[in-house]
Amino acid sequence: MPLQTANIIGSGPNGLAAAITLAQRGVAVTVYERNARLGGACSSGEVTLPGFHHDLGSSVYPLGVCSPFFTSLPLEQHGLRWIHPSAPLAHPFDDGTAVLLEQSIKQTASQFTPRDYRAWRSLMEPIVADWPAILDAVTHPLLSIPKHPFAMARFGLKAMLPATTLTRTTFLKGPAKALFAGCAAHSVLPLSRVASSATGLVLAAAAHTTGWPIVAGGAQSLSNALAAYLESLGGCIQLNTEITHLTKLPPADATFFDTSINALTHIAGPALTPGYLSSVRNFKPGPGIFKLDWALSEPIPWRAEICSRAATVHLGGSLDEIVRSEHDAFYGRPNSKPFVLLVQPSLFDPTRAPAGKHTAWAYCHTPAGSTADLTEIVEAQVTRFAPHFRDTILARRASNSTALAAWDPNLAGGDISGGAMTLTQLAFRPTARGYRTSNPQLFLCSSSTPPGGGVHGMCGHLAAEVALKSLA
Repeated sequence: MPLQTANIIGSGPNGLAAAITLAQRGVAVTVYERNARLGGACSSGEVTLPGFHHDLGSSVYPLGVCSPFFTSLPLEQHGLRWIHPSAPLAHPFDDGTAVLLEQSIKQTASQFTPRDYRAWRSLMEPIVADWPAILDAVTHPLLSIPKHPFAMARFGLKAMLPATTLTRTTFLKGPAKALFAGCAAHSVLPLSRVASSATGLVLAAAAHTTGWPIVAGGAQSLSNALAAYLESLGGCIQLNTEITHLTKLPPADATFFDTSINALTHIAGPALTPGYLSSVRNFKPGPGIFKLDWALSEPIPWRAEICSRAATVHLGGSLDEIVRSEHDAFYGRPNSKPFVLLVQPSLFDPTRAPAGKHTAWAYCHTPAGSTADLTEIVEAQVTRFAPHFRDTILARRASNSTALAAWDPNLAGGDISGGAMTLTQLAFRPTARGYRTSNPQLFLCSSSTPPGGGVHGMCGHLAAEVALKSLA
């Protein structure tokens, strides 16, 4: 019998993507969300002061705007609108200057020395030329056969290198090194690890092609658009419904878990084999994060004014400083000058705050499960590049890794990637079974499956495709 009914646990982008893929094939789908707001970590809310709308998890979508699945959907008809800042990324330095990751490769490279100008172009132009092929490959399982093997071979030679190696052998001066290192740090890996360059190359190439946009109205608008399209297909969403055991669900041909490994084993443990449970328990989480949300009286007063051209700002100074920060977070050590990722969306989307006011948020990577309050440390990194920043703060909300996991159990230990993005765990995510579990009716569709972390919906879409084939 073909797959006719399905339950989805979790309404994050991957859960909604799985539900949409199934509903497009005529499957009767119901999504169950434990919170009153759908979207998981792709959601927004007023958490500081009335009228200040904050993205509670993700906020900038370099892989969302070019996602093969999202771009196949009529999401604009359901309220989605991308906003592109004039520059995807800013990276300030202690001397009051900054470099920008521009959409133009040449404009980006023109900020560097003549040697690094040539090096940036030599590194990025072939990847941008091969971007459609590379995007297709990186949004599918690592061990799948690439459709464009020669393009992937060219990309892989650089992507497999540790980011420290690629950066130090490619660039001579600090600005180019730091700009690339900040992109590579989104891998949430020590930059000395094999393949830590891959994330930096992909994100830089995304900036040079489709950009790093935010969503008009906040992250919630993306989740709402996915939900509205699902409902137009006949899918159902039930909020305030926590599933703690499979017996809480109605009978269905298949059940999909847009959850962490911990939640999967807690909810479905008795229905899974001991061998499978043992395997997934060996799946290692990545570091957590510490996040601050701010309501501001005015825009952040950066010493380098060009930082106001970008929604995303990397606060980490030099390559060496970023390397130390990411190494310490991955291996469970504190760091007094962490690499901080900051987003200032209200500069480009006035719906985020009352007239004349602004919002911003920032996070740094921390040891998984950390309960430390890093407010002073993170704000010190901001004031390092914007000395009068604290004068603009009207209110703040701090969330450590444990608090984030309590709000969204999918962020186990505060891990926003669904498990460490090491090369081994990208190849076998979370096991060699991928989306399949040991139970033929149970599937995992969260970022703990290929292609991994990021808001792109491909984990859910691909999991649903696997289920449709295996239960045909």
